[in-house]
Amino acid sequence: RDFSGSSGLFGVVLQDYSKPAIAAMLDGMKLLSMGASWGGFESLILPTDPAPIRTATSWTERPTIRIHAGLEDPDDLLEDIERGLERLTAHG
Repeated sequence: RDFSGSSGLFGVVLQDYSKPAIAAMLDGMKLLSMGASWGGFESLILPTDPAPIRTATSWTERPTIRIHAGLEDPDDLLEDIERGLERLTAHG
């Protein structure tokens, strides 16, 4: 709904989860690899902290995940993310 006609790079602000819970989410990913995107075709995921570089307003201080959706099947990517969110909430 929100990304019709746009790129596959976006960020998500999570609820206030611990670092170990976020690590559990990210460590079990099958299709999304850890890394920053430089325009490649791979699907990537990365925890980010924009607080130190924010100057216009303060940041929420909640964890943020940056996702680059690559060329893998969208249903497979969604399944990978859903399983990651299950790990996140199980450790949260």
